[in-house]
Amino acid sequence: MAAIEDTSGPGSPVHSAYPPFVEAAWLYQADQVCPEDLPMTAALALAVGMDTPALCELAGLSRHADPRDIRDTFEQALEELGMILPSRHLARRFALRRLAARFTAGEVDLAELASDEWSEMQVETVEEQGFLALLPPCSCCIEYTVGLEKTAWEAQLQIAACALVAHPTVGPRL
Repeated sequence: MAAIEDTSGPGSPVHSAYPPFVEAAWLYQADQVCPEDLPMTAALALAVGMDTPALCELAGLSRHADPRDIRDTFEQALEELGMILPSRHLARRFALRRLAARFTAGEVDLAELASDEWSEMQVETVEEQGFLALLPPCSCCIEYTVGLEKTAWEAQLQIAACALVAHPTVGPRL
């Protein structure tokens, strides 16, 4: 089986994969994708030419189907495509970089960045550490963490996010 981040050649299942489907696999492993979103991702993958029995089955599931059925079918589709899920650690590092990218693009506001889900994450780069260090553990802590210096904190966060996005060290090559 090919690793998800493998882009070895035109014939590899990952090379011809629909990038949002590959990204969904990474985010799935990091618990950052809702199972109810996977059937539509599968349908879009089918529309661009990916095709396996499990992918067709997944695309046909309702977003209100049992989440266990969606997960099982998604994992079967990955297997049929020859894709191996990354480790949870690598997937979480990718999800952190994706969060930074969404923040720099203006898709995430400051309150959405506040979460204790990142507090136990092990980082491996200076860029990851710099971004993570600026994330408050919860939205109520934003005021206590940054006080009246919210503008300065937001600027530092923007710089750290840009640095992390500019130095991708893990994740699919989309």
